[in-house]
Amino acid sequence: MAKTSPLFECTACGARHPKAMGKCTGCGAWDTVQEVRGSLKRDLQRAGSAYAQSHYAGPVALPDVDVADTQRSPTGLVELDRVLGGGVVPGMVALLGGEPGIGKSTLLLQWAATAEGTVLYASGEESERQIKLRAQRLGAENPGIHLLAETDVRRIIEEAERMKPGLLLVDSIQTLFDPDFESSAGSVSQVRGCAAMLTRWAKTTSTPLVLVGHVTKDGGLAGPKVLEHLVDTVLAFEGDRHHHHRLLRALKNRFGAAFELGVFAMTEKGLVPAEGNPFFLDAEPRPGCAATVVLSGTRPMVVEIQALVAAAGLGIPRRTALGIDGPRLAMLCAVAERRGGVQLHDRDVYVNVAGGLEIEDPAADLAVIAALCSSAGGRLLAEKCLFMGEVGLTGEVRPVAQLPLRLQEGARLGFAAAAVPRLGLEGKSPLDLYPETSVERLRSKAWLKGVAEE
Repeated sequence: MAKTSPLFECTACGARHPKAMGKCTGCGAWDTVQEVRGSLKRDLQRAGSAYAQSHYAGPVALPDVDVADTQRSPTGLVELDRVLGGGVVPGMVALLGGEPGIGKSTLLLQWAATAEGTVLYASGEESERQIKLRAQRLGAENPGIHLLAETDVRRIIEEAERMKPGLLLVDSIQTLFDPDFESSAGSVSQVRGCAAMLTRWAKTTSTPLVLVGHVTKDGGLAGPKVLEHLVDTVLAFEGDRHHHHRLLRALKNRFGAAFELGVFAMTEKGLVPAEGNPFFLDAEPRPGCAATVVLSGTRPMVVEIQALVAAAGLGIPRRTALGIDGPRLAMLCAVAERRGGVQLHDRDVYVNVAGGLEIEDPAADLAVIAALCSSAGGRLLAEKCLFMGEVGLTGEVRPVAQLPLRLQEGARLGFAAAAVPRLGLEGKSPLDLYPETSVERLRSKAWLKGVAEE
C-alpha cells in the first residue's frame, strides 16, 4: 500500500498546505498550520455542498421549481424577525456568533421558548440543569423544548431523526466532534465536517437549524471560512458589556436583506426589544454634539456624534476615534482645516459615537465636521438639527443613500431641520433644510450659532 502523504491545514482559514510552515499563505496568520489526521477523502466528501448532496435530482427548469414550502414562520421575537427578513424559512441554516457572555445562549433560549412546535436544544457547553436554571430566570420554560447535553454530532442527528423537531439549536459548533476523525473538537476538519452533516440533515428534512459559533480575538467568526459559506444566514450578536443594549446584525442572508439590524435591551428577564431610540439623548444643546441618521440595512437610526477639541499637551496632536474609523477621522480633520478653515493641526481631537455604537455609514461625515467646528469654537449648532452628507477630500458634500427615509426618521423623533447635500434634493421634505455643496467657510454656516454660555 502506498504511503499516505501528510496534510496540513490552517486552523484560521482552512487553507491546505503540503508541508508544515510557520505562516499561512492563505490568510497570513502565524502558527496556525497544523497536521490533519484522519481520512482526507471522507473530509472532502463531507465538505461538499450539503444542499446539493441532499437534493440532487438532475437539472430542473426554473419555472418548474416549487417554492410553496418556503413560507416564513415568525419567531415570536420582533427584532429577530426584522433581522431574518420576516421569520424562519424551512431548512434555513443560521450561524450565530458573538463575544463570550454577550447573550448568545439567552437569545437562543428565548428563541426556543417562542418557537412553535417541538424544539431540540443540543448543548455541548452546558448541562441540562444549567439551561433549566436559565430558563426559570427568563421565564422561558416552554414544555416543547427538549434539552440534550451532547457533543457527538452523530448522536445529535439520531435524536433529531427520532424527535423530528420543528427547530434544532446547537450550542456550539466548536464543541462537536465526529468519531470518524482523529482530530480534536474545534479543529478545522471537525468544525467543517460537523457543520456539513448538520446542514445536510436540515436541508433534507426542511428543519430550521441554528448553530452558535465562537469568535476570535479580532471579533471574526472562528473556524474555516467555508463555515460561513455553508450556512444561509450569518448573525452577529454585538454589544458593550457596560451598556445594556445588544445589536443583532445579519452579515449574510440568503432569504432577506443583509446588514439588517435588531436592537435589544438586556434586562433581568432577558432580552427585550429596545424602546425609542437608545443611541440619542435628547438633552440641552452642547458644543461639540451633532446628530445624524445612519442606515443599517433598511433601518434608520439617529445617533449622536460627540467631539472634543483641546490643546495638544505633548506637542504632538492626537486623533482618537471611538465608534468610527480612525483613518477617516484623520482625513476629516485635514479636510476641516484645509477646506473649512478650522485650526486643528496643533490640537488634540477626540470623537465618540454615543451609546457604544460603531458606524461605517459615510453619511456621518458632515456630522463629524460640524461637531469638530462646534467644539473648536465653543459655538452651538442649530437646535434640533441633523447633519447628513459624505465629505470628499476637496471639501464637497456628496449625496447619501435613502435621504428621504433618513429625513422621515428625523421628523418622527422631533427634529426640525437638517443640513444635507444640495445635489440630489428632490420633492418636499418634512424638515427645514440647509442645502450644502461644500464645507468651505465653516464658521459662517447658517447652522452654526453663537458661543455657548458658560
